[in-house]
Amino acid sequence: MKKRTSLLLPMFISLLIACAIVAWVGGTMDAARVFTDPSQLWKRIIWPLIRLSLLISVGLFAGQVIEGMGWTNRLSVMARPFMRWGHLSHEMGAVFTTAFFSGTTALSMLMAFYQEGKLNRREITLAVLLNTFPSFFLHFPTTFFVIFPLVGKAGVIYLLLTFGAALLRMGAILSWTRFTLPESEGYVREKSQKIHSFKRLISETGRKFKRRITRVLVIVIPVYVLMVFISDMGFFLFLRKWFASSFSSFFVPVEAMSMVMLSLVAEFTSGYATAGAMLHTGTLNVFQTVLALLLGNIVAAPVRAIRHQLPYYMGIFKPALGVRLMVLTQAFRVSSLMVMGLMYYLLMLE
Repeated sequence: MKKRTSLLLPMFISLLIACAIVAWVGGTMDAARVFTDPSQLWKRIIWPLIRLSLLISVGLFAGQVIEGMGWTNRLSVMARPFMRWGHLSHEMGAVFTTAFFSGTTALSMLMAFYQEGKLNRREITLAVLLNTFPSFFLHFPTTFFVIFPLVGKAGVIYLLLTFGAALLRMGAILSWTRFTLPESEGYVREKSQKIHSFKRLISETGRKFKRRITRVLVIVIPVYVLMVFISDMGFFLFLRKWFASSFSSFFVPVEAMSMVMLSLVAEFTSGYATAGAMLHTGTLNVFQTVLALLLGNIVAAPVRAIRHQLPYYMGIFKPALGVRLMVLTQAFRVSSLMVMGLMYYLLMLE
């Protein structure tokens, strides 16, 4: 088992290199200026890696402090009604609450609980899937104030559908765990956590932090650099063209496909701006705009997750577990969006 796990990272790196080769064969290869231009090297690799390392470090350290100070039970109080109903532990409740404020801290807490034997592999998976609900609210304020001025009513409907998908995911997980898991002992019999002295807390937190941040960065840095490399080699451009050609105009008008492509290669803001322009000029109506935004989200989000979230997951968790959790999370998220999109489509047909 250890041998299989140790081979996963080299296999994954080989897969990334193969992706770059596929992009080159597909004719989408672009000059990798990031490795020859000093300004691009700083902008695309050095500064993003510094920022990424700082964010992960803060998240890991905060998770260690929360656990060491005995705040797990306190944080779980806010989510206790949901966790108790779903037969989930107070550790999962603490992680769920933390995810409303910091996804990195929540993931680092999950890994700490897993390493200490407080959560098993199954509970880790359920917690990560459940945390797709609070993660929706992490970006909601920014998304709302960007999409509403650009798309108006269609943007509000789109956000309501994505919120409904988040509720659907949370309800599905809690309902499944309620009928498949026994009632958690963490809520039947609360255990008081022993809080160490401040000096001992700092010492233990620092020791654990150094060990974990080293292991995380050893994985995050090469994976991130490889992601930039295959991106500049044109692999994600190749994916954009492939996805755009795979979805016919049966789902949305041909004009709306440009929004999907913009969402894949740029920020979602570009897609929202294009949607707003098409809506205001009468190229698309509200119904078509909502469907196009949903389709763009469904297609673009997994690709963006590979580019931006994979280093986090592979670094904080073990590589095999991190890849598995990210794939399950994206599949779960896309499935819920497809369900809400189908419901909206059928509702508007009546």
